[in-house]
Amino acid sequence: MDFALLLNAFERTHCGRGWSRQRLLHECLRAAIRGGQLAPGTRLAATRVLAAELGLARNTVLYAYEQLASEGFVLPDRRGTVVAGSAGVPAAAPAAGGNGGLSRRARHLRGVAGQDVNASVVFPVDAMGAFAPGVPALDEFPLAQWRRMLDRAWRALTPRQLNYGDPAGEPSLRMAIAEHLRAARGVVCDAGQVFITDGTQSSLDVCLRAFADQGDTLWIEYPGYGGALAAGRGAGLQVTGIAVDMDGIAPTDDDWRDTPPRLIYTTPSHQYPTGSVLSPARRMALLERARVAGALIIEDDYDSEFRHGGPPLAAMQGLVADAPVVYLGTFSKTMFPALRIAFIVVPAALAGAFAQMQAQGAARGRVAEQLALAEFLRSGLFARHVRRMRRLYRQRRDALSEALQRHACAGASIHGGTAGMHLALRFHDGAWDDLALSRSAAQDGIVALALSAHGTGEGVGWNGFLLGYAQVPAENMDGLARRLGGLLPA
Repeated sequence: MDFALLLNAFERTHCGRGWSRQRLLHECLRAAIRGGQLAPGTRLAATRVLAAELGLARNTVLYAYEQLASEGFVLPDRRGTVVAGSAGVPAAAPAAGGNGGLSRRARHLRGVAGQDVNASVVFPVDAMGAFAPGVPALDEFPLAQWRRMLDRAWRALTPRQLNYGDPAGEPSLRMAIAEHLRAARGVVCDAGQVFITDGTQSSLDVCLRAFADQGDTLWIEYPGYGGALAAGRGAGLQVTGIAVDMDGIAPTDDDWRDTPPRLIYTTPSHQYPTGSVLSPARRMALLERARVAGALIIEDDYDSEFRHGGPPLAAMQGLVADAPVVYLGTFSKTMFPALRIAFIVVPAALAGAFAQMQAQGAARGRVAEQLALAEFLRSGLFARHVRRMRRLYRQRRDALSEALQRHACAGASIHGGTAGMHLALRFHDGAWDDLALSRSAAQDGIVALALSAHGTGEGVGWNGFLLGYAQVPAENMDGLARRLGGLLPA
């Protein structure tokens, strides 16, 4: 491709915007990727070559490539830079008539999704870099050791194990998870209560089908995880947002009286997205009130391993005997998202019936990965990796918090630093439009999700940014926070 012609044409179209040469080149290449002119797999010219061809400084080209990489549009490799596999694929055009063949429930969910994924801001689905939330430090994962365990698992497979697997998951993995949870999280369970799924969203979907009927009430945190909102509405439940404060979910007496729940979804170890931790008093009160109301608590313990202010708090599930708690966990944050292995711990009294339901429609595969993960857990490598990541994330959290204090806290405050992989930057001035500011940040190559998009459509909610720091080197935080602070109103 003639990059000079491409850049000249783009510059003529956008000449009135006053962009720098760095910004112009970045926007030009991004538009070419999204428009399909630079197809997935295309290898971009070397930075020196492109700089000479366009008559630009090499640093200008380096900046453009780095921004594209942080947004997920290109992938650096040993030979240079290539266009990412899905970056340039345009979204499918809507069918004539707007709704096509979608069911009434699916049409309803189209409106729900945008509340959580910041639909008015364009982010790649595989976004990495500053400050994409929920992405661990993937370059720190012990990949060589994992490959050896995976190779051993494949070599040990029998022809019988190539058939459909146990719908509850491989017995060795269920046993290893139960052992780990008893030791690390205080969960009271045995392997028969553990069920393997392919992610937290799948866990939520199956729990809502198993433990609630259409029309029942589901409480979710407000602001909270949009996947819970989508799952609840998709299951035909009445979803009620319960406000969150600095001590976590805070249902009132009026809530218990006026909208008694069948299910309560909460993220007590590190609330998503505000970062608050459910206090011990709140945990005990929620358990007691749920028992009296005949409700089940769905405890999503998604990043409980990363507590930065003291030892991890014990899971709610193990705080009282026969707790009315369904416990959810995932390895997407502690290991890597592409693993697609999560789990549910069901109360002992419900495990038999739940197993029968799972047998009707659960995924039955990924045997080698499950066997490798069982070895990873039992070998001690998982615990060592988590300890190392806890130290690393604490350093990165500190670096980001200090940088935000210097550059972005004139009209905002930081929340959620005691645990997890993200911070919340909450704006004091309610007049600031966090969705508009999130769009501006995206144009500058920074993923800063708007807190106001994580709601149920009820009340005022939070206004600000959700900032994931796990995958961002500490030395980059100051410059990134300075750029982010420059976007905020004076």
